[in-house]
Amino acid sequence: MNISVFGLGYVGAVVAGCFARDGHTVIGVDVRSSKVDMLNRGVSPIVEPGLPELIAAGWRQGLIRATGDAEEAVLASDISLICVGTPSTADGGLQTDFLESVCAEIGAALAKKPGYHVVVDRSTILPGTVEGKMIPLLERHSGKRAGVDFGVAMNPEFLRESSAIKDFDEPPKTVIGEYDERTGDVVAQLYARLSAPLFRTSIRVAEMVKYADNVFHALKIVFGNEIGSIAKACGMDSHEVMRIFCADRKLNISPAYLRPGFAYGGSCLPKDLRALTHHARTLGIAVPVLDGIGSSNEAHIQRATGEILDLGARTVAFLGVAFKAGTDDLRETPNLELVKRLRAGGCTVRLYDGPVLDSIQAGTAFYLEEHLAEYKPLFAATAAEAVAGADLVVVGNAAPEFRKIIQDLPPRTPVYDLVRLFGNGDMAPDNYRGICW
Repeated sequence: MNISVFGLGYVGAVVAGCFARDGHTVIGVDVRSSKVDMLNRGVSPIVEPGLPELIAAGWRQGLIRATGDAEEAVLASDISLICVGTPSTADGGLQTDFLESVCAEIGAALAKKPGYHVVVDRSTILPGTVEGKMIPLLERHSGKRAGVDFGVAMNPEFLRESSAIKDFDEPPKTVIGEYDERTGDVVAQLYARLSAPLFRTSIRVAEMVKYADNVFHALKIVFGNEIGSIAKACGMDSHEVMRIFCADRKLNISPAYLRPGFAYGGSCLPKDLRALTHHARTLGIAVPVLDGIGSSNEAHIQRATGEILDLGARTVAFLGVAFKAGTDDLRETPNLELVKRLRAGGCTVRLYDGPVLDSIQAGTAFYLEEHLAEYKPLFAATAAEAVAGADLVVVGNAAPEFRKIIQDLPPRTPVYDLVRLFGNGDMAPDNYRGICW
C-alpha cells in the first residue's frame, strides 16, 4: 500500500521503517522540519536498535520519504496512520491537541481527494476520542461522511522501546477497532503476514484495550515491588518467591480472575490479604497497592448497592449467596454483605441457593447458624418461591440452574447480574443489566 504516517516520534518512526521494509511505500509527516530532513536523507529520527538500518534501506529503495505537507501526504497515500503524541495535561488528563490538529489537516486534504481513504489512529487515546473528536473533525473539514466517503479505525500499538522492531513483527495481538467492515478489511491487510491473534472489534474497545494493557503492566511492576519489599524484610530471596509465583500458569499468569464481575470473598482471599498487609505494617513496609485492594473491593460492593437501589425495586430475589457456585461456603461472601445493604436501603430480600439449602436441611450449615443466623429466615425453599412477585432478580453466582430460572421469569422482570450469566452472543432477557457490562 501507499501509507502516510503522521508523527515521526517513537511510534511513527518505527512504523514507517517497518512498513517500508515490508515493501509498502511510506511517506512520513511531521511539523518538525529536522525530522523530515533526516528521513529524507535515510536517517532515523529516533534511537532504536535496528531502526537506522531499516530506514536507510527503505530510503535507498525509494520506499520511504517525508514531508511537512499533510495534503501532499494524503493525496499520495491510500491510508493514513496517526502516530502523534498524546501527553498528559497538568491535571493528569489526556492532551489531544496534536491529534485534533492532524485530523483537521487530513480532513482538509480529503476534501480535495477523490476515492476512498482510510484514517487510522495509532496514538493512545481514551475511549470515545475517535467518535467524539476525530470523526467530527474529519467530517467537518472534509465535508464527507465517515463510513461512506472515508474509513476510520483505531489500531493501538504494542511497541516497547529497545525491542520495537521485534514487537512489530511478533506482537502479542493485533487489534483493529473498525468503524465499518470495509475499513477493517483495509487495515487487516497491513498485518496479513503476522501470525499474532487478530481481534476486529469496536473502536471503543480498541481504545480501552491499550489502557487495560498499560495499567496492568504498571500494576504488575508495583505488585512485584511490594511483595519483594516484604520478602526482603523477612530475610528471603524475593526473586525466588516471584519465580515460583510466575510458574503458576493456571491461576497466576493466566486469564483467571481477570473477568469483570463482583467483589472477591470466601475463606482465603480476604483473610490472607489482611494478614499480609498487617504484617507489612509491623515490618514498617509501605504497601499502598496491597492496602488498596480491600478498599477497591469495598467500593465495588457499594457500587452494586447504589445501582440496585437506584432501580427502585422493593422486593428483591437474590439467586446464589455463596461466594462461588457449587459450594455452601458463606464465609465473607460479598453477596450477603450486598444483601445486608439492600435491606438497610429498604428492600425486602428473598434468598435462594441450592447448596446452602442442602446444608440447612442436612443440619451442616454451621457457619450460617453461628455467624449469620439472621439471614436463615430469608431463604426460600425453591427458586420459584424466591422469584415469585419479585420486582428485581439479582444473580449472585453462576450456578447452572440460574440461566433457565432467569429465562423463565415473567416478561420484562428486571435482572441485575453480578457474574455475567449471559455473554458472548447469548440472548439476554429484557431489562437485563450487569455490574460491569
